[in-house]
Amino acid sequence: MNLDIYLSMIINATWYLIPIFIFAAIIKSAWFKGLLGEWQVNLLIKFFLEKNDYHLIKNVTLPTDDGTTQIDHIIVSKYGIFVVETKNMKGWIFGSANQKQWTQQIFKHKSKFQNPLHQNYKHVKTLEALLPIESNTKSNCVFSVIIFIGDSTFKTKMPENVTFACGGIEYIKSKTDLVFNIKEVISIIEQIESGRLERSFKTNRQHVKHVKEIVKEKSKTKACSKCGAGMVLRKASKGKNAGNEFWGCSAFPKCKFVVNLK
Repeated sequence: MNLDIYLSMIINATWYLIPIFIFAAIIKSAWFKGLLGEWQVNLLIKFFLEKNDYHLIKNVTLPTDDGTTQIDHIIVSKYGIFVVETKNMKGWIFGSANQKQWTQQIFKHKSKFQNPLHQNYKHVKTLEALLPIESNTKSNCVFSVIIFIGDSTFKTKMPENVTFACGGIEYIKSKTDLVFNIKEVISIIEQIESGRLERSFKTNRQHVKHVKEIVKEKSKTKACSKCGAGMVLRKASKGKNAGNEFWGCSAFPKCKFVVNLK
């Protein structure tokens, strides 16, 4: 076979493979997994919550003092406002309400990720600041909900508002006390729509940039390899190491993990 023809066949075959490689990279990306998880939660809300009683507002970007925050789903109803954070993950999940970081374990590989309850706390507080709700009633009408999607298993006991798929729907339905009338529900929806930033590529790009800056800043802070809490730079006051600096767990005395500086 002529060498030129052979090379031409290889090049043509390569062009067919490039889209396949690009598609494979996309579906494995964190962006796509997040998008897929949000889509699945959208379906759960659509099929299992009565649309006349529960009003869904998706992908809400709100301005904050230091940039922006983006909320996956806000559900407004006469039973309260539900701020939903979606996590599309697999493997074993370890964590508690007070830990700054949770752990994902897939076989022997472990990785840390931000406590979604802490992440959603900022969402809740930003939304509360937008709405004219009295401080003493906020805890009874604005609820944080964490929904895990994917092949994952909780290996530690989780709060009732951290659930899998339909468990999130059940938690939302468990709130049956009437806290808003129809006019108030309509007013809240209008305020969220008017207070959110325009849904556009520019808004999303600015938010992504802001998140990257936060991640970069947090990466400079050590995390306790034992419990996931932040590490604090301290100085020994007594003993043979008196005067020496070391990294100590911020959860001390509950966690006594330290890293000596040498």
